[in-house]
Formats: sequence, structure tokens, C-alpha cells
Amino acid sequence: MSETEFLDVAIEAARVGGSILEDWSERFTVREKSRSDLVTEADHASQRAIHELISGRFPDHGFLGEEGLSSPGRDPSYRWIIDPLDGTSNYVHRFPFYAVSIALEYQGRLIAGCILDPNRDELFAALKGAGTTLNGRPVRTSETGGLAGTMAVASLPVGVRRHDAAVERFLTVLPHVQTIQRTGSAALNLSYVACGRIDAFWSTSLRPWDMAAGALIVREAGGRVSKITGDEFDVDVPDLLASNGTGIHAGLSNLLQ
Repeated sequence: MSETEFLDVAIEAARVGGSILEDWSERFTVREKSRSDLVTEADHASQRAIHELISGRFPDHGFLGEEGLSSPGRDPSYRWIIDPLDGTSNYVHRFPFYAVSIALEYQGRLIAGCILDPNRDELFAALKGAGTTLNGRPVRTSETGGLAGTMAVASLPVGVRRHDAAVERFLTVLPHVQTIQRTGSAALNLSYVACGRIDAFWSTSLRPWDMAAGALIVREAGGRVSKITGDEFDVDVPDLLASNGTGIHAGLSNLLQ
């Protein structure tokens, strides 16, 4: 099967997962269950449907997903990395910034990925070596070349304390850039770097399913993805700096270390 066909299946699965999330969100007015319980059920229902669809097409492939999904498969050279709901807190509060994220690795290299924002019906997709699209149209990262004009997003860990290193990094960078935001969805942050809406995003608290599809999407849009030190990015290590690929990458890396 071609990589294009892999991506087509990922997109089909993402749309199924997104539809389930939107269906469950309409049940938040139900009184007999807490909203958090409903979100948990929505998350699991989305992942279950995504996994069933993809594994039905590729029964030998491996899987890794946020909700306890971990299977090497009979052919572990392929690994699907799934986040059925990226931006859970936003979803809980009906803040419309959350997504479904699906990526495929082959022999440890990301080859296909898509991120669906069901609120805006925006689908970001990428194939290794073939560029990134938004709803089928090619997109590129921004051309911002200086820190003073940079719009960045930072991810802070859940339960972060005042003197946490992540907070220190945030405060260190703040005076050097135009603005820093915190949005609650790493997948969409990476998608927005790819299409030029923001210039950079960093985090040291993400899991593989938060980053996998987005890392490929940024790279294929002309951006750069590394560890915050500038070293080679590893999807299994919670250390990411993504940017438009200009000199701001090195500038942020120097500030973040």
C-alpha cells in the first residue's frame, strides 16, 4: 500500500473520531453524569472507533494511543500513534480548541499524519516528502525572522508550580518575543506553526501522541522540529521546539536552555 493510501485511512479515521467527539459534546447537559465522566467516555469512544477502523485495514500494524492503547503488532515496523482528543480541558469547558491527531511511523520515521479540528472543520495533513496541506491546499510556515516579531506558544505541564522549570523558561523568553500564548492543544499549536498562524511552539511535557502528527506536519510545511537544545527530535522523548525554520529557532533554543 502507498503512503498516500495510509494518509487517506488516517484522514477517514480522524473524521470518524471527530464526529464522535462532537456527538458526545452535545450530551454535556445530561445531569446524571458529571461532565468529566462524559469526556472520558467521549475520549475512549473516539479512540476505540479510530483503532477499529485502522486495525481493520492494517491488522498487523502496531498502535500507541493515549487511552491505554499499546500494541506492537505482528509487523512492528509500522506504528500508528493516536490522540483521540488533544485538548481535553478545552473540550470539558466547551472551549473550541481541541483536535484528533493520528500519525504513522515506519521503522521509527514519521511518514504520514493528520490533525482534525472538528470545530472549524480544518484538516491538516502531511506525507513525508510531499508537503503539508490544510483542507487540501498547500501551506507553509511564516517568514518571521526575528524574535521581536515572534508569536510563540508554550505548553506548561498539568499541575505546574510557580518555580517549575517550564515557568522559568516561559518568563525567560517573554521579554524577547512579541507575545507568548498558552492554548491547551499541542496538536493544533503545531498545526498553526505549519500554516504560519504562529511562529514557534515548545514543550517539555508532551507524550508521543501529542506530538507525532504535528511534528511531521511542521517539517513538511518548511519548519524545523528539534529538542529545545537544538538536538535531534525524538517523538518518544518529551522535549520539543517547533518553529518556522528561520533564525528564531536558534534564538529560542539559546534562551530555553
